[in-house]
Amino acid sequence: MRIGFMNPQGNFDNKDSYWTAHPDFGGQLVYVKELALALDQLGVDVEIFTRRIEDPEWGEFREKEEIYENSGVKIIRIPFGPKGFLNKEKLWPYLREYAEGVSAYYEGQGRRPDFMTAHYGDGGLSAVYFKELTGVSFSFTAHSLGAQKMDKLKVSKSNEGDMNRIYRFSERIAAERRTMEEASLIFVSTNQERMNQYAHARYKGAVSPEDEKIKVVPPGVNLKIFNTHRENSEEARTQAELHNSLKRDLREDRFGLPIIFISGRLEKKKNHLGLVKAYGENPPLQQRGNLLIALRGVKDPYRGYQTLKDEEKAVMDSLMDGINRMDMKGKVAFVTLESQEQLAAAYRWIGNTGGLLALPSLYEPFGLAVVEAMACGLVVAATKNGGPSEILREKGEAFGFLMNPEDPGDMGKVLEKALGDQKLWQCLRKKGIQRVHQKYTWESTAKGYLKGIKEHLGEKPL
Repeated sequence: MRIGFMNPQGNFDNKDSYWTAHPDFGGQLVYVKELALALDQLGVDVEIFTRRIEDPEWGEFREKEEIYENSGVKIIRIPFGPKGFLNKEKLWPYLREYAEGVSAYYEGQGRRPDFMTAHYGDGGLSAVYFKELTGVSFSFTAHSLGAQKMDKLKVSKSNEGDMNRIYRFSERIAAERRTMEEASLIFVSTNQERMNQYAHARYKGAVSPEDEKIKVVPPGVNLKIFNTHRENSEEARTQAELHNSLKRDLREDRFGLPIIFISGRLEKKKNHLGLVKAYGENPPLQQRGNLLIALRGVKDPYRGYQTLKDEEKAVMDSLMDGINRMDMKGKVAFVTLESQEQLAAAYRWIGNTGGLLALPSLYEPFGLAVVEAMACGLVVAATKNGGPSEILREKGEAFGFLMNPEDPGDMGKVLEKALGDQKLWQCLRKKGIQRVHQKYTWESTAKGYLKGIKEHLGEKPL
């Protein structure tokens, strides 16, 4: 079988050079790469179609083709639109050109794919155009939907024009609706995503959450990187980085306390400030642990962070204001982590020293960080809004802690309990590792995709 991936945002390369370095380089890249590699392991020929970028600042995206090491998965870069880098919001006018480029590639190969998978709204609309050109059917994986983002940003009639100029919601919603109508399959990560997000009024008439073409297939974890036992080449360097950061930022009398760890891009929706407030307003929690915030691209934020982008600086300004106002210097530390290997090493070290991962996002479509941390033996306290509610609860059984990200008081109590009950902490650590291995592997995800695709192709033989 031959499957193509439609990902016009254009940020894949063999070395994962810029993961988490830009708001467009988030969990979608991890998802697509790992799914593609897992399908390759199952004997599928896989090609990822993305954007060719000729820009000195993004030199890794210039070559026409690459192959992921130790696999047959190809990255095919299609030139479309301007040569330089574009944020995803500026790609909409060029997607038909992209689809035509993908079609031309297959014409040159003399063989069409059996099926396409489309990712995010721009990939979905591209797959619609590709289907018009070739007749090849496709699946849609949204990763996140525009309607939910509009709700979270509180878009209203009074600010809709300004918001639309920034986020291009009108193009995104129209693309998502057309994709939902035309897709043969829609893959979602959780039942919550299916029943809540696809029932949104903005998608009424395009798809029903009860539609049989919607398949719940959870994403997985790269267990070669995220595990409890296999140290990687970054282990020693990461542990040294952690030790030096804690020594630099914490009061000496606080060394040895467990770590409450937060990692993720500095975006308002990730709610770093909510966690800082929860920690600052709860003195018993401060007595039980230190707060550690992971960053990228800044060595010592207490000395300055002018190299950050505007939104990141705004988040850092609010964090520093909260830390100073609530007198938390000496209790809050920062560490720089630059790769998934370093993140996994940090998870292992923090898990082995009795800490936990806090994921206070206002909303998480799935929450890949939750299962990655659990795989490394780190207990998790995560937002109750979105996918973590299904990862950390099933049939009344708990595999971690859930908290209300919009209530610092609730978050503080949850974190206080998580660090205060060692018997419960040990139980959840063990259950978390088992749950990942039983339910959240990329092999399972790939098999879920293949099952749906084969059922569809069986109904409509090529």
